[in-house]
Amino acid sequence: MTRRLGSETLVIATHNAGKLKEISALLAPFGLNCISAGSLGLPEPAETGKTFVENALIKARAASESSGLPALADDSGLCVTALDGRPGVYTADWAQRQWFEGPAGRDWYMAMGKVEGLLCERGDDVDRSGHFACVLAIAWPDGDSAVYEGKVHGSLTWPPRGTMGFGYDPVFVPQGRDQTFAEIDPDEKHRTSHRADAFAKLVAEQFGG
Repeated sequence: MTRRLGSETLVIATHNAGKLKEISALLAPFGLNCISAGSLGLPEPAETGKTFVENALIKARAASESSGLPALADDSGLCVTALDGRPGVYTADWAQRQWFEGPAGRDWYMAMGKVEGLLCERGDDVDRSGHFACVLAIAWPDGDSAVYEGKVHGSLTWPPRGTMGFGYDPVFVPQGRDQTFAEIDPDEKHRTSHRADAFAKLVAEQFGG
């Protein structure tokens, strides 16, 4: 049986205050005190994994080993069928501007354009299906770990539509819908997203009967 979290302090392996707030709210009903790796001054490890699972475990284990507490990390991204699963673990990297592309930072419209450009190179009949993936990993200081994977399938559209999402949301139409993730009410999106899928599996195993 997979090891379970108790009513304890859990390190969320992030330096992003928004992500800490989102995950803390999801875990609040289970009596966990969530603190971020950033608030503890923990360094961000290099994400050298080739899969979402590897990267999520790298982040969770680093935070747990450094803090001496159990830690939760996530890794997620867009996988496009016709692009052999790319951008995948490099989802955010595709949005990172190079020195010749303008001011430093992430440009998600540029990233969406890269995906569309590669699809267009493959012709009008290209398979436009893809999925968002999310992996949640829990690590304990003694080396134990648990992994939960979530997905939401859909297709890529162009041009981008909607203003309520982020990342690649404006070009991703989830299966069974005709709106992009950026056109769907955020609360509804969060209930049906890849992160929600992974989180439901975590809750069922960690806190279920």
